[in-house]
Amino acid sequence: MTPDLLAPLDLAFWNIETDRHPMHLGALGVFTAHSPTAGAHAADLLAARAAGVPGLRMRIRDVWQPPGLRHPLAFGGAAREADPDFDPLDHVRLHAPTADFQAEAGRLMERPLRRGRPPWEAHVLPGEDGTSFAVLFKFHHALADGLRALTLAAAVLDPVDLPARRPPREEPRRGLLPDVRGLPGLVRGALSDVGRALDIGASVAVSTLATRSSPALTAEASGTRRTAGVVIDLDDVHRVRKTVGGTVNDVLIAVVAGAVRRWLDERGDGSEGVAPRALIPVSKRRPRSAHPQGNRLSGYLIRLPVDDPRPLGRLDAVRAAMDRNKDAGPGRGAGAVALLADHVPALGHRLGGPLVGQAARLWFDILVTSVPLPSLGMKLGGNPLAAVHPYAPLARGHSLAVAMSTYRGSVHFGLVADARAVPDLDVLARAVSDEVAELITACEA
Repeated sequence: MTPDLLAPLDLAFWNIETDRHPMHLGALGVFTAHSPTAGAHAADLLAARAAGVPGLRMRIRDVWQPPGLRHPLAFGGAAREADPDFDPLDHVRLHAPTADFQAEAGRLMERPLRRGRPPWEAHVLPGEDGTSFAVLFKFHHALADGLRALTLAAAVLDPVDLPARRPPREEPRRGLLPDVRGLPGLVRGALSDVGRALDIGASVAVSTLATRSSPALTAEASGTRRTAGVVIDLDDVHRVRKTVGGTVNDVLIAVVAGAVRRWLDERGDGSEGVAPRALIPVSKRRPRSAHPQGNRLSGYLIRLPVDDPRPLGRLDAVRAAMDRNKDAGPGRGAGAVALLADHVPALGHRLGGPLVGQAARLWFDILVTSVPLPSLGMKLGGNPLAAVHPYAPLARGHSLAVAMSTYRGSVHFGLVADARAVPDLDVLARAVSDEVAELITACEA
């Protein structure tokens, strides 16, 4: 069987990973427990169900010269393949009871996933009081982006009744060579790629112009991790949006900007003149795609208006920046630099992975991402999901990432940080709630 070669962006994520910079996504789901043994039962269910999910059986293997593929771009790549020795018990772990799910999640997020086997784990954390338990899912970014990780996690939760949907539209699988009709099409495609590369490269150069950042965002990485979670009312976000306009995502990004401002001022760094570059990932995954594996991502790059003392002023600045990005589209601008991965040979990703990881610090200062969740109530073993906190990976040179998911009337924030660079992550988490309250007060004034 011909190997399922990793797409260029997947290969990039696979190769930029180091021991101190693991490239896995995470999500901490907190469930209301119906019994003190619900956590142990959940671990058994996860292992049993994982055995029947094909996507969870896939490992990633280096493929120097895939059989039947002689194009030079394939040399030095990697491929997904089913692990013949797959054992779900190697991936699902039941831990001792804990009183602090976030503290345990931070410790577990430090550890890279083991290579050579399917790169995912599920850690079940029973609560000490017996009224709740949590599950930390970890998926390597080369295996899945946020939406794909959600699909894999949902496959091991209790089944839910979904509305009837049309069968997925079959899409032709892309080969290593462009599908063109004649030489004119090939030339136009090549010129378009070069033009996009030049445009993105120029935008990245402009984005690196000096703007003061915080020592906490530029501290030397230690490889340690700390996580925190915040839940805010989605109705409050809609109140702000309906009053001043914009989108829910605009309001949430402005909340992050205001929370960072409060956090910097409280820790004594000061927010004057600070406008960190935030990368906002944009999914390019098509609905009902027949081939959902891997990453389908671009991104927008904006300056977080941390230095603006006015909450509505920060929101206006975010709205304007996001509108400009949307007008240009996800294929243009500095945030779309991930698309350049498509133009790098596989061997280039392998040899240049460490350099790309180091260059990420020159590209952006903080990742702010949103992962949508279905509005239907999810359960595991009949125990309802009460909260879910997504975690983004920290690339080399980064100390903080913010992820958000909207679920059943609330917005669930997941903060992940280098524990030594950001020992006061709880202060930033508290600032998120405070910023929402200040935005509402400003709208009512």
